Amino acid sequence: MLPMITEFINYGQQTVRAARYIGQGFMITLSHANRLPVTIQYPYEKLITLEHFRGRIHFEFDKCIACEVCVRVCPIDLPVVDWKLETDIRKKRLLNYSIDFGICIFCGNCVEYCATNCLSMTEEYELSTYDCHELNYNQIALGRLPMSVVDDYKIRTISNLPQINNE
Repeated sequence: MLPMITEFINYGQQTVRAARYIGQGFMITLSHANRLPVTIQYPYEKLITLEHFRGRIHFEFDKCIACEVCVRVCPIDLPVVDWKLETDIRKKRLLNYSIDFGICIFCGNCVEYCATNCLSMTEEYELSTYDCHELNYNQIALGRLPMSVVDDYKIRTISNLPQINNE
């Protein structure tokens, strides 16, 4: 008789514990119901990127001195710099500069260590294409200034999202 009573008591304790866990989960669910949505409707709404956002690289051909520092500091040796030595003035002349954004990891080392500040990061992050060869940008494509998200009249920009508390 005694073992049957202890099993009944254990069953009751397990039932109370299970009900408490279900109640705690329900309370967490209800606490999330009061919050504002964090998602945005992407094609029609875009976030304004932060000041130090690392997007597509912008290149200014006239400022580059072909020193190849960007190639040396790149962890994957990505920028391709073609230059020719002008013997009469003893300087390098830049012929071609290209970056393949299909391989780029957007670390920003090339921008940070550029001696003449001819490289800069833009806020452009929509680089998807159907063909991976279209991601290989030459100096003409790199020199194109991106369209600012704020200036696009068709899109509603969102600057502040509700902060997520990690509790």
